[in-house]
Amino acid sequence: MTRTPLRPPGRAVAVLAVTAGLLGLLTARPDAPAPAPRTAPVAATAENTATVFYWTKTKNWARYNLHWAPDGGSWTTVPGVAMEAACTDWVKKTVSLGTAAGLQATFTNGSGTWDNNGGRNYALGTGSLTVKDGVIAHSDPCAGTGPEPTPTPGAKATVYYSTAALGWSTANLHYQPAGGAWTTVPGVGMQAACTGWWKREVDLGTATSLKAAFNNGNGTWDNNGGADYTIGAGVSTVRNNAVTANAADPCAAEVPDTQAPTVPAKVTAAADGVSVLLTWDPATDNKAVAKYQVTRVGGSGGTVVTDVGSTVFSDTGLAERTAYTYTVKAVDAAGNVSAASAPATVTTGDKPATPATGRPLGTDPRKDPVYFVLTARFNDGDPSNNRGGSQHVKSGNAANDDPMFRGDFKGLIQKLDYVKGLGFSAIWVTPVVLNRSDYDYHGYHGYDFYKVDPRLESAGASYQDLIDAAHAKGMKIYQDVVYNHSSRWGAKGLFTPTVYGVRDSQWSWYYDEKQPGFAYDGLTVDPKTGKSYYNGDLWSTAEPAGNTCLNWGKPTGGKSAEGYTLYNCQWPSPTSGMFPKALYHNCWLGNWEGEDSRSCWLHDDLADFNTESAAVQNYLIGAYDKYIDMGVDGFRVDTAVHVPRTTWNRRFLPAIQERVTQKFGAEAAKNFLVFGEVGAFVNDKWNRGSVNHSAQFFTWKERKEYDADDAKAAVEMYDYENQAGTAAQPTSTNAFLDGNAYHQPDHSKFSGMNIIDMRMHMNFGDAANAFHNGKDSDDATNDATYNVVYVDSHDYGPNKSAERYAGGTDAWAENMSLMWTFRGIPTLYYGSEIEFQKGKKIDCGPTCPLATTGRAYFGDHLAGSVTASDFSQVSAASGAVATTLEQPLVKHVQRLNQIRRGVPALQMGQYSTEGISGGMAFKRRYTSGGTDSFALVTVTGGATYTGIPNGTYTDAVTGDVRTVTGGTLTVAAPGKGNLRVYVLNGPGRIGTAGPYLK
Repeated sequence: MTRTPLRPPGRAVAVLAVTAGLLGLLTARPDAPAPAPRTAPVAATAENTATVFYWTKTKNWARYNLHWAPDGGSWTTVPGVAMEAACTDWVKKTVSLGTAAGLQATFTNGSGTWDNNGGRNYALGTGSLTVKDGVIAHSDPCAGTGPEPTPTPGAKATVYYSTAALGWSTANLHYQPAGGAWTTVPGVGMQAACTGWWKREVDLGTATSLKAAFNNGNGTWDNNGGADYTIGAGVSTVRNNAVTANAADPCAAEVPDTQAPTVPAKVTAAADGVSVLLTWDPATDNKAVAKYQVTRVGGSGGTVVTDVGSTVFSDTGLAERTAYTYTVKAVDAAGNVSAASAPATVTTGDKPATPATGRPLGTDPRKDPVYFVLTARFNDGDPSNNRGGSQHVKSGNAANDDPMFRGDFKGLIQKLDYVKGLGFSAIWVTPVVLNRSDYDYHGYHGYDFYKVDPRLESAGASYQDLIDAAHAKGMKIYQDVVYNHSSRWGAKGLFTPTVYGVRDSQWSWYYDEKQPGFAYDGLTVDPKTGKSYYNGDLWSTAEPAGNTCLNWGKPTGGKSAEGYTLYNCQWPSPTSGMFPKALYHNCWLGNWEGEDSRSCWLHDDLADFNTESAAVQNYLIGAYDKYIDMGVDGFRVDTAVHVPRTTWNRRFLPAIQERVTQKFGAEAAKNFLVFGEVGAFVNDKWNRGSVNHSAQFFTWKERKEYDADDAKAAVEMYDYENQAGTAAQPTSTNAFLDGNAYHQPDHSKFSGMNIIDMRMHMNFGDAANAFHNGKDSDDATNDATYNVVYVDSHDYGPNKSAERYAGGTDAWAENMSLMWTFRGIPTLYYGSEIEFQKGKKIDCGPTCPLATTGRAYFGDHLAGSVTASDFSQVSAASGAVATTLEQPLVKHVQRLNQIRRGVPALQMGQYSTEGISGGMAFKRRYTSGGTDSFALVTVTGGATYTGIPNGTYTDAVTGDVRTVTGGTLTVAAPGKGNLRVYVLNGPGRIGTAGPYLK
């Protein structure tokens, strides 16, 4: 991290309070917009000032200096100016800014240790500002902590405000005594009273009550849904929008937390080139550990302190062949800091010859329709990496010359223009990590999570090359990731079981001889056996030392399908004792709607991680940090429902946000799309009444504190939410218009995970059914405008069908018209644009050839050349791909993408069916800055819209122009698969008429 600012700033005076640590990302709450100042604005003075307050409790430095520069001006000389004591745990410095409106700042102890906000510096404004653990707020944390003024005769109100559910790092009280004037925005600072509570005493004078609103100093407000709070004299508490009058002091019984967490143990550091992966066991605390401080010493950068929220940290961009020493401290919510861990020292290697060049595009993901490819089955660019595996002959693939691993990154790179020509600007690829099973082409049997599967890569066509090539065309890459399970053979680098290998006349075909120095990678052929699916590293005929598997090597009494004798410990299983409980769960799933769905194996090829184990969390977080660093644009999360929501919310989701923010900044993190597969295959809002197994449940943060132990917390959360039931779940208006008006969404309680819209998927046998079912769940989803919507996939068709969708071309067109105009992100499974393999069984494992399934090879339809001049625009095509591009649904999806791209309301807009008659008819609006996009949509049937804004509406499909003067517009039925999109002050007709849009 640099000690000097990233950009030169300017001059002014500012008062500011700062806390070192993670940068908090706060979003304005739509139900509680920041109120306008209640008093007339004060005229600007000639000179601005800033008072900067800096939180000291988690630093414990001997000295604190402010190194700063006014916007447009010069930096102070290192180490800056000394700060002075302000009040308990705070120092401050008031600086003159001249005419500048803000400043850039960093902090240092004057001896080489810096807090420069992770290399970004702190951007501060004027007035009183706080910096606390990386979070900036407008507040005076020391207000009211000095000597009490002489009391004015009259009543007093003592207000306690709870931020436990909000995560604010500071709180202000903006109030108006009855009959009096409002305080100046943002109000007066409240003092920390006890964990989760802030306090302020107010003199009411002759009044007996006050009106109040609260804010975090950064534009996020709680004004009771616009009604403000009415608070009387005496002691009152405000918690979760409820005022309790004449309340007991909520902090009276709480003993101040002065106990520091335990020292982090088992700190290990491993170098990979000029990067270091640091892991440690979690510390414990009498309350809870809030974060960790990682201190790095070495190289030319001096001492660098970084705050992290998990027990894994990946340090990148270091010097070559240089020794670095790391120590870790644990910090609790009260700011108590543990002693430093034992140091871990590591020496970096050489800088890679081809450093990663990826950087996510970082734009709003709702703008990008998604094309989903099963990479190994899409297009073969390099036959030399094709592999059939041990089931090549048995499956029937050999007879078709169709190895399971056939498509690759080179083939996908070659056909990026095909995908772009269809109009898609995002590609979802199946898992890329090295897999290991007898039939693992799909990617969901992860073995080495830190290695890209060589069967997908080629010279000049690595995974990094794919990411970079897509980005160069303005297209995103969403990587399918698995946190729930590894392959049957465990996870390399975490745990791999030893199995009983029977090399006799029956089993010699299956069990390889051990080859010293030979490591399985799926691609390299074992020179002795001539097989790439080598398993000699896994088996042992002799019982291994420390074996825990029961009845090692004894016959089970059963026979294989071929009639061979089966032996105990011949294949891994959860109940055999082969897997340590600390890393893997040791049970079979018995109830898909029970708690054990989160803690047991789904299938014998899917060894279930103990995701509540710190070692497992470290392994997975470190692995997926690697792919974030490569510049992927988002993660599709496989089997998300089988990991407890508490573990997502505590560990994995914050780790993703933290890593993207560290590498690429807060805006990139906000737009890094994470969408989870929550397999709720029912046609009701709540999965058989179980909130824990419903897709929308995973879009929310936790509503209460649970045990610090992740395993205990998972059970507590499951029981609490199960007992609370469906009626007590949080609701949201984020997807809905307020009348005809767009409102700022409230993402303050968003978990960080969006979802695949399983309810619409289940009901896409009929588009109207999908529409009505989908919107029924939107009030229980944090923000349904981010839902990923598809008809079928590599797993199921609608209504949990085992076949690819075969409803007919007209029905496909209707489904697409709805997906591309309704809320959510439209997604198409590869080949659906030509009804590829319609009605075919999606997957039958190795019991039938892939060519007869929904996962058949698609490259034959892409043969030839194709060039896209823009999205939805093909400038040249020849060969089979030219024929493919002439198909009716191809023309349909190309124009749908054109229309959606040209109307912002169809991408990011909220919607409503209020005042609308018709089947699949709705209105959508998106307003931001200079953009105000309002659209009226009807799919297939006619509709009448009442109560809409007057003005000129133009249909994006036909160009028809209507002038509305009485708030009503009637649209005739366009016909099956067709639609109308009347846009207020719209751009006119977009694209040309096709087989359905005409």
